[in-house]
Amino acid sequence: MKEQILEEIKKYETIIIHRHVRPDPDAIGSQGALAEIVKASFPNKKVFVVGEEDRSLTFLNRMDEIDNNVYEGALVIVCDTANQPRISDKRYTMGDKLIKIDHHPNEDRYGDIVWVDTNASSVSEMIYEFYLFGKDKGLLLNEKAASLIYAGIVGDTGRFLFPTTTEKAFKYAYELVANGLNFVPIYEELYKQRIELVHLNGYVLQHFSLDETGVGHMKLPMSVLEKFNVSPSEASLLVNAFSDVEGIKVWVFFIEENGQIRVRFRSKGPIVNTIAATFNGGGHPLASGATIYSWDDVEPILQMLRNVCMEYDSKTE
Repeated sequence: MKEQILEEIKKYETIIIHRHVRPDPDAIGSQGALAEIVKASFPNKKVFVVGEEDRSLTFLNRMDEIDNNVYEGALVIVCDTANQPRISDKRYTMGDKLIKIDHHPNEDRYGDIVWVDTNASSVSEMIYEFYLFGKDKGLLLNEKAASLIYAGIVGDTGRFLFPTTTEKAFKYAYELVANGLNFVPIYEELYKQRIELVHLNGYVLQHFSLDETGVGHMKLPMSVLEKFNVSPSEASLLVNAFSDVEGIKVWVFFIEENGQIRVRFRSKGPIVNTIAATFNGGGHPLASGATIYSWDDVEPILQMLRNVCMEYDSKTE
């Protein structure tokens, strides 16, 4: 698959790279790193990254603004996006050929070429693997690409603490640092928080709920976000605020945004992406997301989580 992708990149003069809406470090990292590798390796190609920006991640990379006609005869690559509705910038279908590079379960099999590795800790890890495959075939890794890959790996592994952290993630991070990457500024920027978000974190720690089955949850309506002057995307950064509390098995954040409620699922064992799928979402077995449109849906979701926790307990006893 890596050979096919490299051959397609060589064929096209214009390459446009997308990723998912509400980007995280892996989305920005994989998208930007791939663009930097292609630009460094093929200086005559026109390479663009598109999608909405998140102010907390603009230090990593900025997006390009391009006209529709740029897509004519272009190769389009989508990174880190399992489902088409979550692709940022809906013009991804306007190119000549479409490639999907992802590490989520491949339930939406869009694209002419699909490279999905559900064993990868991040798509940034996959982009580095793509570079390793092609470095003897002309691919180059510049300093910016290395920084973006490292940031993506760190983001999706939770600083190498999540159970999805792979041996490759450690190995690739070591190689990037051994080759001169200064990781300190990356950590400082990734985990720097406005004081308003720190105050909201305190509110979350005081008000989250944890029941006897091991289900933790937190509701953040717009009234609370406005009180603390925190955006929904910033609030989502607190999803692991109480993940280390004794007895917790799964936890979920409900964050109101523009007439809908974002649902962020996390787990230490019970499978939660099937529940996310019930509410038009998806993701990894232990880390998923969905969207609901009424607070009345909160209790049914919590009951489904209680059920999976009890089933999990019965299987592990």
